[in-house]
Amino acid sequence: MDRKFWIAKEDEIKNAETTDVYFSYTKKVLEKYGLHRKVIMEVYARNLPFEGNWGVLLGVHDCIKLLEGLPVNVKSMQEGEIFQVNPKSIVYEPVMQIECYYDDFCLYENPLLGLLAENTGIASKAARYRLIAGNKILFSFGSRRIHPVLAPASERAIYIAGFDGVSNMLAAKLIGVKPVGTMPHALIQVFEDQKKAWKAFDDTLPNDVPRIALIDTFYDEKAEAIMALETLGEKLAGVRLDTPRSRRGEWRKIIEEVRWELNVRGGSNVKIFVSGSIDEKIIRELSDLVDGFGIGASVSAAPPVDFSAKIVAVEVDGKMKPIAKRGDIGGAKNVFRDWETFTDYVTIKEGKPPAEKFVPLLEDVIVDGRVVIEFEDTKSIRDRVLKKIARLREVEPKMVYRI
Repeated sequence: MDRKFWIAKEDEIKNAETTDVYFSYTKKVLEKYGLHRKVIMEVYARNLPFEGNWGVLLGVHDCIKLLEGLPVNVKSMQEGEIFQVNPKSIVYEPVMQIECYYDDFCLYENPLLGLLAENTGIASKAARYRLIAGNKILFSFGSRRIHPVLAPASERAIYIAGFDGVSNMLAAKLIGVKPVGTMPHALIQVFEDQKKAWKAFDDTLPNDVPRIALIDTFYDEKAEAIMALETLGEKLAGVRLDTPRSRRGEWRKIIEEVRWELNVRGGSNVKIFVSGSIDEKIIRELSDLVDGFGIGASVSAAPPVDFSAKIVAVEVDGKMKPIAKRGDIGGAKNVFRDWETFTDYVTIKEGKPPAEKFVPLLEDVIVDGRVVIEFEDTKSIRDRVLKKIARLREVEPKMVYRI
């Protein structure tokens, strides 16, 4: 084998070597019979792997890099755009539209869908956590639960969707933020003493690293919280409870005990963080009590969004003719949004929105193989996504269409 790990290299992805073999068969057949036909393809999702009718589209920038230089025209929703699905209807929102000669593009369908599916699934899940957590601190601790090659992309998606920090060092470097983290149980176990471990952490790390003590290694959480405050005093910025499910009992009451005992000892400024199998239910139950959550696999290993890419039109005698397989609808489409009501309107490509306040969501990103947009930095995309998530707290999104 010509590599240390079972991973694809960037050039192999760019050259479509990671595609499924039946696309290669298709290309050979089309070339043999001279079927160099122009088509319009649309990328869409009919269902989401979690509750709700919306997701956060991510991976657009990667798709642009994948298709750059190919003889294609691409329209797409923005990186970080909110898109909607309606599994009860045959009508869907295209998140991306590709005009191409199919034999030029077919090898790239597989990697393009993969880039969108994984990133969008993670970002959509993370956005739901941000939505229900309000202004509570959210840290991503989940890169250990996924393939290390995917860690930077996963952490970027989570950060864009509104998390306050990521723990993975390389991801944080690429994003341009400082990584966040506390300490593992292993550190305390090696010292065989909580106080010695906390003190060593304080003596070793620079002052800009918050002193957040892990308080559930050997003793009761309340007891270790008191020990941590006595050991670090005013330096103690927070405590983290990573209590396993088998020991949680009435976890809320345990946390209330910790809060009370810290407060009566002058530690009201000490923040309380919880981690370990955190999900939406736990966030809802504890958001009024804790200051933040450390979240792992439930976000970093979120299920991908099942995007499809289908031909909706083929060129016949110089004109694009609508076409669709069974279960789909033909003809290129457009999507318009009224941001005031968060209503999306889907129409045929030449259609018009019902009012001027509706704005198109699909924009040119590649024209004749040339990228025609400026790539945004991660923090700018995140700012936009946070504003849209805030809007989702006020308005329930909906999709309408005209058949």
